[in-house]
Amino acid sequence: MLCLLNAEELVSRDHPLRAIKALADSALAAMSPFLDAMYASNGRVSVPPEVLLKAKLLVALFSIRSERQFCEQLRYNLLFRWFLDLDMLGDAFDHSTFSKNQERLLAHDAAGQFFAVVVAQARDAGLISADHFTVDGTLIEAWASMKSFRPKGDDGGDSNGWSDFRGEARTNETHESRTDPEAKLARKSDGQAAKLCFSGHALMENRNGLLVDMRIEQATGKAERDTAVAMLDDAATGNAPATLGADKGYDTKDFVAQCRSRGVTPHVAMNENARRSSAIDRRTTRHDGYAISQVVRRRVEQIFGWMKTVGGLRRTRWRGRARTQLAAHFVGTAYNLLRIAKLSAVTT
Repeated sequence: MLCLLNAEELVSRDHPLRAIKALADSALAAMSPFLDAMYASNGRVSVPPEVLLKAKLLVALFSIRSERQFCEQLRYNLLFRWFLDLDMLGDAFDHSTFSKNQERLLAHDAAGQFFAVVVAQARDAGLISADHFTVDGTLIEAWASMKSFRPKGDDGGDSNGWSDFRGEARTNETHESRTDPEAKLARKSDGQAAKLCFSGHALMENRNGLLVDMRIEQATGKAERDTAVAMLDDAATGNAPATLGADKGYDTKDFVAQCRSRGVTPHVAMNENARRSSAIDRRTTRHDGYAISQVVRRRVEQIFGWMKTVGGLRRTRWRGRARTQLAAHFVGTAYNLLRIAKLSAVTT
């Protein structure tokens, strides 16, 4: 029996993936010279980097738990095959393709380049504000057990012997995880359990709530403010942003002074209590723009919520900051493409 399949006819014209695929293909076409350099000059024919990058988008968009599960679905899911421009009847690639190409993606920062090209396209389309931004941070659980958090230099013993930590003082200065030494013991607020985490940092533009920078760092006490300043410097292409919204965790004299020294007005939520005074005064809060920034900055929580619940970034599936950063760039790119596709549908 002869069976002919046409993927274009199987996928409905109003399917949301159509707009995302067009945007992703356009970004990858702009990256063509960069991707050509990633191809090996010898050896067997491998899966093109474009296919791997688009496959990572599907993993994030459809909340797929692992690359192994994705490759299993790729065998029978015609929608995925259409999105990746694969033959309908050919064999799908194996899950080991992702792990074998992991170092290549890391060495070339392919995920970071993909993220940057999508942001640049949104900027060219007039969807990104050049003046008003918001910064925020969150904790991403590391792929490491608390039993692996042991005194530094202790390499022996059975992991099961470290299951009870009652009464033992453990700090990042004296202990580290044997599974992932870059993960740090941290908690978001008082009253919550401390866990091995990385810190995730987002820089959002305020016009349409698009993500313009996403960074993974070690979870330290100053990571949020230090990374915010670094992202602010990179975002200032030609002209510095006019305002930067943030929650009360950024209300410190050092951070406010660093923003003002760069010509940026810090629209930081005031943190006033009996033990301290706010670094923000009436020079900033008396303007209507400050109140607007305090409302708009809450959109960044939607980004974190989507990335953790849909994108699978609540707990990283990778060990080390570099690999977690790779995953964060893919999830951030997927969020932006989804957001841009919706905005484009509204404007047209």
